[in-house]
Amino acid sequence: MAEQRHIDHVVFPIISIIFISLVSCYLCLPDQGSPYYNNNYLDQEGGAYGFDSPAYPSYFSTIEDDKFKLRAQILSFEKLGLTSSSSSSATVTTVSVDDFGGLGDGRSDDTQAFMKAWKQVCNSFPGAVMVVPEEKTYRVKPIRFSGPCKANNLTVQIYGTIEASDDRKDYKKDSSLWLVFDNVDNLMVQGGGIGTINGNGNIWWQNSCKIHKSLPCKHAPTALTFHQNNNLIVENLTIQDAQQMHVSFQKCTYVWASNLTITAPQYSPNTDGIHVTDTKHIYITSSTIRTGDDCISIVSGSQNVQVEDITCGPGHGISIGSLGAGKSKATVSGVLVNGAKLSGTTNGVRIKTWQGGSGYASNIKFQNIEMSNVTYPIIVDQSYCDQDKPCKEQSSAVQVKNVVYQNIKGTSSSKVAVKFDCSKNYPCQGVILQNINLEAEASGESVEASCNNVQETQIGVVTPSCT
Repeated sequence: MAEQRHIDHVVFPIISIIFISLVSCYLCLPDQGSPYYNNNYLDQEGGAYGFDSPAYPSYFSTIEDDKFKLRAQILSFEKLGLTSSSSSSATVTTVSVDDFGGLGDGRSDDTQAFMKAWKQVCNSFPGAVMVVPEEKTYRVKPIRFSGPCKANNLTVQIYGTIEASDDRKDYKKDSSLWLVFDNVDNLMVQGGGIGTINGNGNIWWQNSCKIHKSLPCKHAPTALTFHQNNNLIVENLTIQDAQQMHVSFQKCTYVWASNLTITAPQYSPNTDGIHVTDTKHIYITSSTIRTGDDCISIVSGSQNVQVEDITCGPGHGISIGSLGAGKSKATVSGVLVNGAKLSGTTNGVRIKTWQGGSGYASNIKFQNIEMSNVTYPIIVDQSYCDQDKPCKEQSSAVQVKNVVYQNIKGTSSSKVAVKFDCSKNYPCQGVILQNINLEAEASGESVEASCNNVQETQIGVVTPSCT
């Protein structure tokens, strides 16, 4: 049923060896052992200014290291010869889910067809392609596409629609997951601009405790999860109406996510667009996200994250966190958000931590961002409390330090356009505001900054100002 094809224009050919070696060399900010993260270096360079050197203006160029730009070059299909113009050749196994009984009529259960197709491509060598044909809708139950695989390179081409079963009994085994790619290296999942993953989430939203307070709070599935994948590309795909989160990257390294369209109604609860956890060296670009929660959330264990050219809203903005829940230790470092447009969101760029946690959120930069009718365009909330009962005041906190806000403009729908609600015992350190121009959405109104327990420096015109 599988078809062997010798093709001249193949995705993920033997050049994957180059991919792996190049990303290993270039796709990173300075590591913890480099001079930029050495404590002695920070003390020497930053001590005279009252903040660590990564937040000093010289860090503006450091965090925009050419290594970030090389990421785009290294992973672009043109540079690697992975486009239709490639002259590379290899033998790959190409199968369609229809080869294994997939009907794609939008009613039948096509789960087994997907599982059989995956088994075939995963066990193929040297490379394989699994196709979900266009103009069809395949309804499936929870599926785990597991590795490791014999194939050196795997491509999943989603040209049709994959739709989730709306029978909640199908998720009894694990109610937190629907589609999972687990422990698969050198993987590309792409939609060709026409493919869709539909979480069919309405039945889950109706039974959410955030919609109906009388109902017990339960997990709902993440629509698409990537777990422990190395060298991963996800692109040109629509993910809509997730049961809960839309896309989650967990414990992945070297990830390229581009041209994603992620949508859900504004009222849909906990429907984060892209969730990044315990993941290193990830580049998210050229995507539109309109959901009921964070457009992008970056949580503990994540390092060297670049987010670029994002359209966000409605939703809760672009967030670092939440961090430190349940007195946990959390670490996030090396985050650059460059070029975003946020409209009608409850927050703009946000760092949120629970009281009682520990660890740090450091070396973070937000730059070249436009806000339109955003409730809190710039916010650090170290008293975050996402529960019905008030949270008890606690002395420990996740340390927020070395955060740069540069070239941010637009309008705020609230009086407080800039809000730093930092911990008394662990104040925010090394915060720089440069060229900030935020105005009231309503004509004739004014905005202000609320700044508590923050060590901040201003460069250029900053409106509104902490001082």
